[in-house]
This record gives sequence, C-alpha cells and structure tokens, in this order.
Amino acid sequence: MTSFVHLKLHTEYSLIDGLLRIKPAMARVAELAMPAVAITDHHNFFGLLKAYKAAAAQGIKLIVGADLHVIDPNDQERHHELCLLAQNERGYQNLMLLLSEAYQHGQFLGRPRVQLDWVQAHSDGLIALSGGRQGDVGQALLHGREDDARSALQRWLQWFPNRYYLELQRTGRSDEEEYVHAAVRLASEYVCPVVATNDVRFLDASEFEAHEARVCIGDGRTLDDPRRARTYSEQQYLRSPEEMADLFKDIPEALENTVEIARRCSVSLSLGEPFLPNYPVPEGEGIEQFLSRLSFEGLGERFPGQSDQQLSHTMNV
Repeated sequence: MTSFVHLKLHTEYSLIDGLLRIKPAMARVAELAMPAVAITDHHNFFGLLKAYKAAAAQGIKLIVGADLHVIDPNDQERHHELCLLAQNERGYQNLMLLLSEAYQHGQFLGRPRVQLDWVQAHSDGLIALSGGRQGDVGQALLHGREDDARSALQRWLQWFPNRYYLELQRTGRSDEEEYVHAAVRLASEYVCPVVATNDVRFLDASEFEAHEARVCIGDGRTLDDPRRARTYSEQQYLRSPEEMADLFKDIPEALENTVEIARRCSVSLSLGEPFLPNYPVPEGEGIEQFLSRLSFEGLGERFPGQSDQQLSHTMNV
C-alpha cells in the first residue's frame, strides 16, 4: 500500500484561494486511509480549531501549519512563499507569533506578510517547505539565477537544520517540470531532502471552476478577463496516495518524506480550558487592586473635574 501524507492544503479559510471545506476534506483523507494531513491556510489559523476537531473525529493526526508570504529584503514590494509546519509546541507558539507579526506589522496593500529576519528569529520547532516554484529558491532556479538559489538554500539549511525540504509539485502548471529537475539537482548537490505536495485547493477536480470564481472575487477580476493570471490548475485536488505515487514514481523519496514529516510533527491543542493572560502587576499590589486602580484613573481622565467620591459612585453603578 502506498504511503503519502498531504502537507499543503488551503481550506475555505484561505479566503482568496481556497475552496476546501474542512469536514468533507477530513472524511476524504480518512477514506483514502491517510494517517495525517496538514492544514496550511494563507497567514491564518482561522480554521484550526474546526480542523483539529474534525481530524480527531476521523482518527487523523492534524499537522498545524501555514503558508507565508516572505518579503524580499531587497524589494519590499516583492515576496516569495514559504510553508511552515509546527513540529512541537515550541513551533506552534513561534508560528502564532509570526502570524501575529504579519497582521500587526507586515501589512502590504491589505495583505499580511512577514520579514525574513522574523522567520529566522522564530524558526525553532518549525519544519519548512520551500514553496516550490513560488519560493525564493524556486524563483531563482526558474530565472537562471543559480548562485542566488544556492545562497538562499544555504541560508535556509542554516536556519532550519535538518528541518528544511525542497518542495516538488506536479499539477500541470507551467514550468513545473523544469523546476522539479533543477530542484532535484540542487537538492542532490547540498544533500537537502525533497518532498512532494499537491498544493491542494479543492476536494475534486470538478470544483476547479468554482475555485477560479473565488479567486476572481479576491482579485477583483472576472472569469473571462484576459488580463487575469491563471496560476491554478484543475489538478490541485485531494489526490489519493496512489495518484501521488504515480506522479512521483521517479522520485519515491519525495513521497516517503511526507510520512517522515508527519511523524516528526505532533501538536496537541487543549480544548475547553480558558486561558487568561498572566498580566504583570506592580509589586505589592494584587490583580484586583491593580485593575480597580486603572479603572478609577481612567474614569478620572474621561470625566475631568469629578471628585473622587463622584467617580467612586460612577464605578459602583
């Protein structure tokens, strides 16, 4: 029996380019006898809790991940893709920090992005997939910049020792085969592992047109607009392990590494437990006293000229 784990899925919570509904997706993963699956929505964990529960109900391990847009340090308007998977609790926390940084400090034209140095600072506990053709290594290879590709790969291998994989895809899109051959050669040169993904965006191939309509809505285009980019294919559905094995029969290690990565990733979420922040308070003052004092001071700022007695009365109303 062929072993394969999908490590790159965009659900309906990837608002601009995902159509995959979580519960049907988990049911299909179980039907295909895959032991685990990763959810890697663009810059968000919006569907994480729902996916975690749905995966558990099907007896499937959920791998926590996200696809990130990383800003080019030499050109703030350019970016490349990077997929990060949480290997453990530390990685989960670091990925949450990166997502928060992207929304708070990395917005560009209304979309979140991360800085390269943020990724370096929060790389512990994370496994990185290169992003395929859309990663910095892939873009350099496809544009004939082999020295840039080597430099980028060396940097990632340093930041993610034994945790960085060159990502390979065969979904019928332009330049994929050229990229795959170049990436495999580079991986061999640097003894870097490769991994196969199908960059899944929908459950069945029949949903491709509906997916394209969603992409057009996000881009402000129409389906028949000759100017719009055609960046997806009808092959980006939830393929079976047998289909993936047929696609990558010449690179079996790319399939084997999906299972290896799944084994390396294990994050447990605590459900039904409230988590309150451990807010720092001045020495010698309890949290209740501290909050009461802040509230009283805040009322004084909003109602200047009121006596302490009047403010106390307001607080007790």
